Amino acid sequence: MIFADAAEMGFDPDRLARIDDFLATRYVEPGLYAGTQVLVAREGKVVHLGSQGAARADGRPMQDDALFRIASMTKPVTSVAFMMLLEEGRVTLDQPVESVIPEWKSLGVYNGGGAGVPFLTKPPERPMQMIDLLRHTSGLTYSFQHRTNVDAAYRERKIEAWHGPLDLDGFVAALAEIPLEFSPGSAWNYSVSTDVLGLVVQRVSGMSLDRFFEEKIFAPLGMKDTAFTVPADKADRLTDCFALDPKKGRVLYDPAEGSAWSKTPNLLAGGAGLVSTIADYHRFTNMLLNGGVLDGARILGRKTIELMTANHLPDGQDLTQMSRSLFSEAVNAGQGFGLGFAVNLDPARTLLPGSKGEYYWGGMFSTAFFVDPVEKITMVFLTQLMPSSAYPVRRQLKTLIYAALT
Repeated sequence: MIFADAAEMGFDPDRLARIDDFLATRYVEPGLYAGTQVLVAREGKVVHLGSQGAARADGRPMQDDALFRIASMTKPVTSVAFMMLLEEGRVTLDQPVESVIPEWKSLGVYNGGGAGVPFLTKPPERPMQMIDLLRHTSGLTYSFQHRTNVDAAYRERKIEAWHGPLDLDGFVAALAEIPLEFSPGSAWNYSVSTDVLGLVVQRVSGMSLDRFFEEKIFAPLGMKDTAFTVPADKADRLTDCFALDPKKGRVLYDPAEGSAWSKTPNLLAGGAGLVSTIADYHRFTNMLLNGGVLDGARILGRKTIELMTANHLPDGQDLTQMSRSLFSEAVNAGQGFGLGFAVNLDPARTLLPGSKGEYYWGGMFSTAFFVDPVEKITMVFLTQLMPSSAYPVRRQLKTLIYAALT
């Protein structure tokens, strides 16, 4: 990482220092989070890096090289992988998904049934396209949405058992037996779409998803600590992961000792499976900010990044008009969606400081990042508490960061 003087980069150092004080007094000391890390950079240079609290329940201090489960912050990586194949002319955005996943040629749209009664389906208004997987307009869902008989079927069949018996081929075969919630392109719903996109990358490239990530993205970018599995020689750096219990408060969910992430998964979850560090993900966001290149390693072309970070919701709509999700990693007001990221269309409607064109995402364990191409700011926030909706820390961090900008 390259560090720079905050004042020279246009920040008030005293105001940036508020970030650590805020996280410590509001979240760590009261026991809401065990520990946190936050990195703020401008033009790729780090102006603030802070670690708070403990990495594990035994109280060991948080270290700068701690490993975190980044969950849905995996999704932008998978989206970048797909767009690399697009740049090679091997896929297109309007290509039918069934051309790569023929198991889905007869996939229908929900038209009744479920909850113990056989599903009734109707044909989709149009075939699902690759763009639908990238922007979550596929008609797929997540089991934790708790909205419909379709997501109930996901729960019943344990579709999202990321460390279960299914591999990616078995995953899409299981999904082929459950109808879509809606016709592709007609609505937006946070879903397993990016996990399916991971299988597309795997089949089109002829490489396993983990190998594609390592050889095409992580190694070129110097992301030496990012993978689907924590190797034995790095196990001591993995943080404990917690969940919020309504009655007990913060409880241990996945301890570092014997973590599910210490074993090679059958399902290479392109929507949820990676472990990373704050330094590694900073390199990934820096590549995005730089238009697809970092330290001479070209991952994507500049115009491809511009395409990915534009709003791709039909007719220029925002999420308030298209979203059916009861939960996602985005707020809806003033937000569109691109090819792997939520996109800020109107900062005034978000009720937060920011820039038009800023893009971002987060993960279920409360991790988050954003890239502001106008102010050339990137932020990575890491902690380990499920669900990410437990506390408004992301909105608070945004306010603190932009308040420090001079």
